[in-house]
Amino acid sequence: MLRSLVRGAHVGFVLAREGGLSLVDSRDLPPHLRFALRVGRMLERRGLGTGAAPLQRALTRLGPSYVKFGQFLATRPDIVGMHAARDLETLQDRVPPFPQEVALQVVEAAFGKPVSSLFVSFSPPIAAASIAQVHKAHVIDPDGAERVLAVKIMRPGVRERFQRDLEVMRFLARIVHALSPEAERLRPREVVEILARSVTMEMDFRLEAAAMSELAHNTKDDADFRVPRPDWELTARDVLSSEWIEGIRLNDRAAIVAAGHDPRALGRAVIQSFLRHAIRDGFFHADMHPGNLFVDPTGTLVAVDFGIMGRLGHPERRFLAEILLGFILRDYKRVAQVHFEAGYVPAHHSVDDFAQAIRAIGEPIHQRRADEISMAKVLTLLFDITALFDMRTRTELVMLQKTMVVVEGVARSLDPQLDMWTGAEPVVRSWIARNLGPLGRIEGVGRAALTLTDVISDLPDLAQRLRRILVRLDESGTGNADRLDAFARATRRRAIWSTLALWGIAVGALVMAFR
Repeated sequence: MLRSLVRGAHVGFVLAREGGLSLVDSRDLPPHLRFALRVGRMLERRGLGTGAAPLQRALTRLGPSYVKFGQFLATRPDIVGMHAARDLETLQDRVPPFPQEVALQVVEAAFGKPVSSLFVSFSPPIAAASIAQVHKAHVIDPDGAERVLAVKIMRPGVRERFQRDLEVMRFLARIVHALSPEAERLRPREVVEILARSVTMEMDFRLEAAAMSELAHNTKDDADFRVPRPDWELTARDVLSSEWIEGIRLNDRAAIVAAGHDPRALGRAVIQSFLRHAIRDGFFHADMHPGNLFVDPTGTLVAVDFGIMGRLGHPERRFLAEILLGFILRDYKRVAQVHFEAGYVPAHHSVDDFAQAIRAIGEPIHQRRADEISMAKVLTLLFDITALFDMRTRTELVMLQKTMVVVEGVARSLDPQLDMWTGAEPVVRSWIARNLGPLGRIEGVGRAALTLTDVISDLPDLAQRLRRILVRLDESGTGNADRLDAFARATRRRAIWSTLALWGIAVGALVMAFR
């Protein structure tokens, strides 16, 4: 508790000093938190109007764990708001590399062999981030062929540092929950736990290799997109080896043109590839910024870095495909019906009223040139409208929408006149024809029959479980009331301790301010 208080005070002080509290809307806060916010704003450094954005400054100063947290929150504008999400988009996960001899030790510990027996050559670090750094290496296959690999190596001690910082984040989330029930709509504790799971998966390179392998399998027949294949023999928890990509990053348009590639075709490939992965496969790269996208010498689009991936189930894929097609065809009633059929909008609302609200989004876009219409902006406006109709937040759809913003930006940087909707239509129509046509309906009936069979076979086991639960409830008798009373007392104690913890953080921040 004391350790978390001290570290929490440091986090609060840095956020206040760098202007991070300026993004908090005080109108919805209770009086005691509005007062605390005013006190925190008094700690801001002077002259913060220029330079980096406030959250970028604060999280960069706090260290790699908080940079990673900020990058995660940048994909969740439903939690932090669009203004803060745009601020967090500027975070760069760039740190100095760790020594070459340390990298070699990590590789040797992972495989129990000297590096010289695994690789013919092993370069100094090419790039470094908070979690890992990348080296270029050569190997000789049994048939004598030489291959070039990108070897990603985990930074030593990074797991322990992240666990320590996550403890502080959990502590602060509990305080926010206890002191401001209104803030629970932002789900601070859930957000921290999602981050913890995400980082835990990202810190096991075997899982990233699996994501890379799955995306490579899904796209093996795509002519304009490919994924480097992992080398499983040279991959472990702390080491990921994969095919080395020789190519030009998509943020270097001049080099792309100089190499003879067609930037317009590449822009179309970016948007169509993303939609194919999301709608056709339900598995997409959720970090498709220009630094993670290359064009190889054959003109094929290549993606790297698979630490953050997104998934969509069949209902979500149908939802996305029908929405996009509905906007293309100006069929707003169908767009509204899809929301209700998916259960995203409560049934007590009117489909016709919802269709009217959607028309307010769709009609203005048809008054503009195709290259002026932003698909990502349309989805953003759609989510704003659906909030008025009590639409529940869907994490996977928000991640998709945020990724589409980035993908659309990349595509338009290559071809400013790109017609997103014309590019999207063949992908969307193909999926709908395949999955909602006769063959898709037959497959749907088959899936439903299998599900029904599973439910029927599980009925005896479910009945036995229900019987055991009823027996235990009957045996517990009046003990339930005692347990509820004990729970209430424990909740009151936590609220008191959380209040004291907040004041401890505030005092600590003030002490730091006047050093």
